[in-house]
Amino acid sequence: MTVLLRTGDAGYDEARTVWNAMIDRRPAVIARCATTADVAEAVRFGRAAGLEIAVRCGGHNIAGLAVPEDGLMIDLTPMNAVRVDPSAKRAWVQGGALLGELDKAAQKYGLATTAGNVSHTGVGGLTLGGGMGWLARRFGLACDNVVSYEVVTADGDVVRASADENPELFWGLRGGGGNFGIVTSFEFQLHQVGTRAVIVEFTYPVSAGFDVLRGWRELNADAPREATFTASITADSVTVGYVWVGEGGYDLLPAFRALGPVSDEMVEETTYLKLQTRDDNVQGHRFRRYWKGHYFKSLPDEAIHALLDNPGVSASLQAYGGAIADVPTENAAFSHRDTVFEFVTATRWEDPAEDEERIGRLREYAATLAPYASGAYVNTLNDDPIHRAFPPATLERLIALKTAYDPANVFHLNQNIRPGEPTTESAA
Repeated sequence: MTVLLRTGDAGYDEARTVWNAMIDRRPAVIARCATTADVAEAVRFGRAAGLEIAVRCGGHNIAGLAVPEDGLMIDLTPMNAVRVDPSAKRAWVQGGALLGELDKAAQKYGLATTAGNVSHTGVGGLTLGGGMGWLARRFGLACDNVVSYEVVTADGDVVRASADENPELFWGLRGGGGNFGIVTSFEFQLHQVGTRAVIVEFTYPVSAGFDVLRGWRELNADAPREATFTASITADSVTVGYVWVGEGGYDLLPAFRALGPVSDEMVEETTYLKLQTRDDNVQGHRFRRYWKGHYFKSLPDEAIHALLDNPGVSASLQAYGGAIADVPTENAAFSHRDTVFEFVTATRWEDPAEDEERIGRLREYAATLAPYASGAYVNTLNDDPIHRAFPPATLERLIALKTAYDPANVFHLNQNIRPGEPTTESAA
């Protein structure tokens, strides 16, 4: 049964609060849905009332697109059930579930599927944008592991999408974001990975950063698929390492120690569940946030120099490749499968007076890396044009799909693909 919240109701402010504290919008009504039928009814209600419609799950979108000013927020968080069939290695996950709920249910049997790096991220938003995680180099992105979707369309109808049923919609949901409907249930393929993980980090002085990152780049070219290479750069240091899920994980240590004068070393054997909560924000959702991202097909020396010219913000690299690149380009809307590294630079703060300076500094740093970029992850877009996430042919196909399923652009509070409107960028 749907619970409706309006200004002044108990729970209203909590429901409209998202991960980025810069977002302070007030929906006219919040519909906390419990079933797929509730979601369909909410869509029909919102359209009949002429309300702008947004969808909330984990609330991690940096632009706060889940919160419409004076519109209808369809809140999926009550729909958080996860059912696992260990013999079939399948999980059925409701659209409001968080990654931690999926991980816990699957790990009871030593199973997992690719699922982000922060347990309080929504399964839906992550997966619809592609879904990078520590298992992606072995098993593909989160969207590559979806067997079927249950979707509420802009007309309030309920449809199923799979490789055999509504296959074009299935294609678009695999990386095209929340443009085509509200997914109320995901069916995932699970994998036997055990419960063990290894986290490795070596920190070097920034004076050694250039040689260290060059060596790390070369090691990554031959890295086993079980290893996801990581790097972080600050004004004072460079930290490189990897995450390994499953048995083993120690053979790479001598090569990392040989990269340069190690100032700090961390080798931690842990559980997969602890790995998945390691980057959780224990302070809650109080910080103001901004980020920018790039995809790199390579990491030339010039890009390394630009990375090291760091203005004191957080910068990170995560390796792609492996099973991500195995999927043919035409099989899913997710693009840039030839990406070698994903770059993200992020900042967080509490004082609104710092907004302009913080955001400006981050934009300037990201701009210095732009000449080496080949696109961006749709889930890191905030004030970027949509064509950064999709090449022209893919974007044209997505526009056609959007026109078929949502010609009025009801679902536009997302990384939006506008129906029937080929853009200059998409035609370029």
